[in-house]
Amino acid sequence: MTGSPTVPTPTESPVPATQEPVSLIRVRGLSRFYEMGGETVRALDNVDLDIAPGELVAIIGQSGSGKSTLMSLLGCLDTPTSGSYQLQGIPVQELDDDDLAYVRGRLIGFVFQSFHLLPRQSALENVTLPLVYRRGTDVVPRAERLKRAAAALTLVGLGDRQHHRPAELSGGQRQRVAIARALVHEPSVILADEPTGNLDSRTTEEILALLVNLNREQGRTVLVITHEPEVANRCDRVISLKDGRILSDVRRQPA
Repeated sequence: MTGSPTVPTPTESPVPATQEPVSLIRVRGLSRFYEMGGETVRALDNVDLDIAPGELVAIIGQSGSGKSTLMSLLGCLDTPTSGSYQLQGIPVQELDDDDLAYVRGRLIGFVFQSFHLLPRQSALENVTLPLVYRRGTDVVPRAERLKRAAAALTLVGLGDRQHHRPAELSGGQRQRVAIARALVHEPSVILADEPTGNLDSRTTEEILALLVNLNREQGRTVLVITHEPEVANRCDRVISLKDGRILSDVRRQPA
């Protein structure tokens, strides 16, 4: 890596003031094909998509619809077969592995169905992880890491559970820790992949309310990948996928 890609800070505009603001996410002709058993599987097929800063979007579809593939591409966890993807003005498809890792660590916050918490680490230590892995000029001193992690846990309602390990927390509390971890480095977008898939109905509602509040009160851009209509209906925009293509893109009035 010759240098980290240019990432505008929250106070910087990615375009001159005389121009229309660019989308936070801009996808054109994005495709991801796989070869399986001598056949080509079109997991994602020629998708165009724009997402503006501050949107709350659900990407919904059944198994095999392409939603997980789209999430992997938007999260810089995979690279497209063809097409273009710009995240905050950065041409993601042109980046090498080191630059992709940099973008993942600076611009994207991940929330997964299975939480992915380190069992021997406290909630506070788990939340610091995105900051621990920074290198060079991005290094965050330990005291600052702990301060930011404590603030993130307080934001999600776990200020009194900082020193509990995952086994000492409920499923909903573990997911709150995961959300705090996604927030701690101030990402441009939060990608939540089936964030309520392992939760009961009451806890599901609590987690959805938290994500909605982060969007409404904090102005966070949130993408929720789901197969559940009840989850999608809490979002302001619902993008439905089928067979790797966008079937519909519907904007709803905020609840």
